[in-house]
Amino acid sequence: MNDVTEKPLDSSRSLQLLSEISGEEPLSQRELSRRLGIAVGLVNSYLKNLVSKGFVRVKNFPSNRYAYLLTPQGLAEKSRLAYQHLSYFTSLYTVARQDYLELFRRLEESGVQEVVFCGVDEVAEVAYLSLKETGLELLAVMDDGRQVDLFFGLQVVSLSEGVREECAPVVISSLKRRDELVRVLRSLGVADGRIFVAGASE
Repeated sequence: MNDVTEKPLDSSRSLQLLSEISGEEPLSQRELSRRLGIAVGLVNSYLKNLVSKGFVRVKNFPSNRYAYLLTPQGLAEKSRLAYQHLSYFTSLYTVARQDYLELFRRLEESGVQEVVFCGVDEVAEVAYLSLKETGLELLAVMDDGRQVDLFFGLQVVSLSEGVREECAPVVISSLKRRDELVRVLRSLGVADGRIFVAGASE
């Protein structure tokens, strides 16, 4: 029976591994590690789990080399995980879109005209779509790890630079790094009353 309590990150890694293994070429643990950007030891742990569940089988090659092949059950599991992830991201999109829209309308009603985004990922794009349904203007976008990027035509700046140059309300536009970004903003002297999180209770 499938483990429905598998963590999102674990199921995401499993889906990535199963997708890589389903290709034509035989892949070593080292190659899988390189493609997924995770340690070989972690790849080994995931593979052992997938082999024990019957989703992957190991094929021996001469000179002590191994390759990993998808079983029919593994193919079915890959499809299940892909559907599960699609459902998860559809749900995330719907909820985030609504939460950000409510937040922006609330800010607009309180007289705010401009906001700053803090954090750039797929959720930031959802937030931007919600923003465009209101009269608010996006003044700046901050993210310490994405300063070379453009976000809908705006140059992404560091948090310290964005906080120094702008005094508009700061909207946390990343769910994954929400707590971390709030901590950094506080350490830079941004008052709690200026930091806004979508979906947070009043």
